[in-house]
Amino acid sequence: MKRLLLIAAACLLAVTGAVQSAAARPDLVGGVSADQTYSFVASLQTTAGRHFCGASLISPQWLLTAAHCVHDQPADTFTARIGSNDRTQGGEVAKPDRVITHPNYNPSGPGGDIALVHLAGPVQAAPVGLGTSAAVGTSVRLLGWGQLCPTPGCGAAPIDLQQLDTTLVDAARCAAIDPATELCTDSPGGTAGACYGDSGGPELVRAGDRWLLLGLTSRSGNNDPACTTAPSIYTSALAYTQWITEQTAPPPPPAPAPSPTPTPAPAPTPSPSPTTTSTPPPPA
Repeated sequence: MKRLLLIAAACLLAVTGAVQSAAARPDLVGGVSADQTYSFVASLQTTAGRHFCGASLISPQWLLTAAHCVHDQPADTFTARIGSNDRTQGGEVAKPDRVITHPNYNPSGPGGDIALVHLAGPVQAAPVGLGTSAAVGTSVRLLGWGQLCPTPGCGAAPIDLQQLDTTLVDAARCAAIDPATELCTDSPGGTAGACYGDSGGPELVRAGDRWLLLGLTSRSGNNDPACTTAPSIYTSALAYTQWITEQTAPPPPPAPAPSPTPTPAPAPTPSPSPTTTSTPPPPA
């Protein structure tokens, strides 16, 4: 599966700082620079500041991302920059203190590619709500700081957040997909879509005047190392709503300490009965 390469290539590009000429570089492979600020979008970064995956803020202390991004990452080895289109500055930088990977995650198989990251303290940014339906044909928006060209190692990750509008397509168009828990998302014209470094980032749907989270970037819909040659596969946030709710619920309050059993008052000691002396009757 190509999802492991998504993260490896992103780290390599960040380390080497590979540069590609602007004339040959499309955005988010076929997208454009973000035209608005998304308060909930997050860049997961090494402690050296290198972007390696995207994530979404779903409550003041919880991020949702792909399991393959963090399943082998101790919480103290990365940070999250939240609410800034520029992954190098702005927004809020939060420190995670716990990572929860879905128990069904298997690096070699479909499904379960979802994880929660708990932040050490709450942030001020507005979180994103979860979508409630994901039908074929739904218009969606992808966000990410992934590679801007389709072949491994062809360019550096962008500084500015990228967005791409596309649609959900039939699961049959994606290979090795779990249709119960994953979404197949079109790569328009075979020239646009998610690429290396976009893993974990949000797939959004518009609901009135706000965005809702439908999915998380997981992997390509085929085994071609080049991005965009097939629709992409996204983990459905909707399919894992119950798990998310269970994991992020606040712990129950501690049971109240039992009230001490009052010590019974000692029973009063009965007063001794007065001794009555019988006077014998006088002799006859």
